[in-house]
Amino acid sequence: MVDRETSQTTMAMQVNPRVIVLMGVSGAGKTTLGLRTAKHLGVEFVEGDAYHSAASIAKMRAGTPLQDEDRWPWLEAVGKAALAAANRHGCAVVACSALKERYREALRRAVGEPILFLVLQADRQVLEGHLSARSHDYMPASLLESQLSLLEPLSSQDMGALISVACDADTSFRAILEALEPSATLRSEALR
Repeated sequence: MVDRETSQTTMAMQVNPRVIVLMGVSGAGKTTLGLRTAKHLGVEFVEGDAYHSAASIAKMRAGTPLQDEDRWPWLEAVGKAALAAANRHGCAVVACSALKERYREALRRAVGEPILFLVLQADRQVLEGHLSARSHDYMPASLLESQLSLLEPLSSQDMGALISVACDADTSFRAILEALEPSATLRSEALR
């Protein structure tokens, strides 16, 4: 859910972002919740995984974490796809890990306008449970540790909210809708 108790920085949503990124580590539910959110809003869903290069997919399939040089062209492609979708439909919902602040900055540059980052979060045990219950073509559960080590909290540059996925999908989805309310106050805080 949107954490309203322990935030360090509060930012009121002064703009209505056309690009909404559901972000977090593997197993957080970015695709599942992203598809549901896009359907609810009647807008296009952009699956960030669809923009990985063949070389990056091969690395991940082999259990090798991606490096920054693997991610830059991917982030640019995801950002451009998000902007194109927002231009077609007025808004776009995107699934993208966006683990580091500099990755989120790369997305903002590619999109060229404000982005709302919804951080899907849960503890390691919950995420491992999600991963064991799903099938993914090239993202093995063994890469969860490397993603958790890269995950950086939202910064003062990020407009966003924290969404718990340590509950059932319906509860997480309601928290996303709450974060999208025009009057919502969005939080930027350190992730634990």
